[in-house]
Amino acid sequence: MIAAVTSTDRQSAAVSRFHQLHEEGCFVIPNPWDIGSAVFLERLGFQALATTSAGFAFSRGLPDDPNVVPRDVMLDHIAEIAAATALPVNGDFQSGYADEPEQVATNVTLAVMTGAAGLSIEDATGKPDEPLYDEGLAVARVNAARAAIDATGVPAVLTARCESWLVGVSDPERIALSRLAAFAEAGADCLFAPGVVASASIARIVREVAPKPVNVLVSTMNRSLTVAQLRDLGVRRISVGGALARVAWAAFMRAAREISSDGSFASFGDAAPFDELNALFALGR
Repeated sequence: MIAAVTSTDRQSAAVSRFHQLHEEGCFVIPNPWDIGSAVFLERLGFQALATTSAGFAFSRGLPDDPNVVPRDVMLDHIAEIAAATALPVNGDFQSGYADEPEQVATNVTLAVMTGAAGLSIEDATGKPDEPLYDEGLAVARVNAARAAIDATGVPAVLTARCESWLVGVSDPERIALSRLAAFAEAGADCLFAPGVVASASIARIVREVAPKPVNVLVSTMNRSLTVAQLRDLGVRRISVGGALARVAWAAFMRAAREISSDGSFASFGDAAPFDELNALFALGR
């Protein structure tokens, strides 16, 4: 069943706040993978949240693949996170769960109805022999997403992603610079090339799409970067994708393997205190 949330004062306030966050400065938008992690991140003081397709898929015992985690399941997840927090929530909407612009528009309309303050659309096809949509089609898909959002009357933030670094094409920077500039012209509010690591490349992306804001993903491959460094490069928004979920998985896997292989429970010494978690979630009742 697809969760549908009509436009409400709460969503309108979240959308307005999300747009304001993109206007100046630099903010971190961490990625919870369930209600509990969303609640904790809100209480910690972050100003916005974003779903993570990978973190959510792993929590369901599934790979991060839109062919395995279908559209309606993802829509319900985005709605669940948006309902769990007063913060603006950006939905990781993969490639829009469609190839053709018309169906992308239909699906984006459903995504806005979840109560999200924004969503991202990427240009990856999921096909190894043709990993990115043709640039013309990719731009048309962003344009269709923009038109669909506008038609809802809810001015959700549209983030357009170029996956050139993640899919391993040759000369990913050239492709990203061309596509992100085109996506900006097609109506994207925020531009995103996950996988970019070099500071010089980040700075070039920021310059190429200015004055539109740029999101940078920080994960294991560029974890030495700091918020201050990215702010100085002109980055407006910093996300972490599935990294927080994978950190949690690492602790769980390490403890479980110690029990299995050594018969040891030593890792339990690193566990979050029961009383702290219980009090945290009792606050919301």
